Amino acid sequence: MMAENNNIYRKLQQRLDKLPIGYPSTESGSDIDLLKMLFTPEEAEITIHLKLAPENLPTIIKRLQKHHISIEGLESTLDSLGDRGLITTHINRSGIKYYAVTFLAIGIFEFQVNRMTKEFYALFKKYLDEAFRDEILQTKIPQLRTIPTEGSIAPDLPISTYDDIRAIINEYTKPIAVANCICKQGEDLLGNPCKVTKNREICLVFGSAARSYVQKGWGRMITKDECKTILINAEKDGLVVQPSNTQKLFAICLCCGCCCEILSSAKPLDNPVQYFATNYHAIVHEDLCIGCGRCKQRCQMDAIQIVDKKSIVDYTRCIGCGICVPTCPKEAIVLERNKKVKVPPKNSAQLYLNILKKKVGNAKFMLMLTKQLLGNKM
Repeated sequence: MMAENNNIYRKLQQRLDKLPIGYPSTESGSDIDLLKMLFTPEEAEITIHLKLAPENLPTIIKRLQKHHISIEGLESTLDSLGDRGLITTHINRSGIKYYAVTFLAIGIFEFQVNRMTKEFYALFKKYLDEAFRDEILQTKIPQLRTIPTEGSIAPDLPISTYDDIRAIINEYTKPIAVANCICKQGEDLLGNPCKVTKNREICLVFGSAARSYVQKGWGRMITKDECKTILINAEKDGLVVQPSNTQKLFAICLCCGCCCEILSSAKPLDNPVQYFATNYHAIVHEDLCIGCGRCKQRCQMDAIQIVDKKSIVDYTRCIGCGICVPTCPKEAIVLERNKKVKVPPKNSAQLYLNILKKKVGNAKFMLMLTKQLLGNKM
C-alpha cells in the first residue's frame, strides 16, 4: 500500500511539473513529502485528472470513471480541496462550479494563508532551496513585476498607467480584498519576524480572486481608500510594490528583502535585476547627496552603498521600486525610466503562455498547445 501511495504522489508531482510553473522532483524527496502533507492519496488521484483550464463536474468525472466515484463524492472532495487552497475553484453566475489544478506558487503556497504551520513552511523552504527556486527563476519572466511607490513618482517621470500605482487604484472598479502576508506568517512561525514592518495584513487581491479570498475566509473586502492607506503605510515602512505581471490586475504584493520569497530568492544571486520585470532605476545627483545613508537603509535589494560620503547605485541590483526616493532629505536620488520599456502581458493567461513557451521552446510549445486543443493530455 505504501509503494502504491508513493506512486500516486509521484504521478501528481509529474502532473504539476507539466504546468507553466512546474513542480520538479528532488533527490531528497522533499517534493513528495510536501505533497503528502497537503493531499490524501485519494485527493492526489483526483487532482491528477484536473486541467489548468477550469472544468465543471460532468467533464471531470468522465476521466474518473474507472475509479467508480459518484458525482456527489467528487464534488465534496473538490470543494474540500478548494477550501484548503490546493486547487482553484470558481462558481459562475448560473451557479455552476468549475475546478482547476494550480501551481505551487503563485497558488497553493499563498492559499495557505491563515492555515500556515511551522512544519509546512519549513518543508516549503527546503523544497524552494532544492528545486523550486530554479523553477520560478529559469525563464526570467516573473509572475510579479516591480513598480514605483507613489512617493517616488515625480511630475516629470514618464510613466504608463500599468506602472502608476495611483492610476491603477483610482481606475479600478471591481472588488478589492486584503489578506495577511503568507511569507511573513511563515517567518513569524520560524522565529524570524520581519525587520521592515510590523504590519501583516498587506497582500492585496483584486476582482474574482478577491471574492474567492473573502468567501473562503482568507481575507476581507476593503474600499479604495483603505487600499490607498495600506499602500501609503507600506511606502513609509519601505516595502516594494509588486503587482501581478499583467495589465489586468489580480494581486499586489508589498515585499521586503527579509521575508518575501521573490526578493530573498533573487538577492543572493549575481545580477539579480535580470529576474525582475521593471521599467525604472534610481539615479543619484552627486552634487546634492550628503551621504546620510537613508537610501541604503531602505533598499531591500542591497543596491546602494556609501562611497566617499556619496550614495552609489549598483545597477545589477536596483529594481526601480523607488522606496529610496521619498525619504531623501536633499532630493538627491530620483527614478529614471529604462531605455527599454517592458510592457506586461494583458492577462494571466497570456503571462503563463509566455512562461511556458520560454520554458519549453517554440516547437514543443506548439505541440503541447495542439494536444490541448485536441483534448489530449499534455
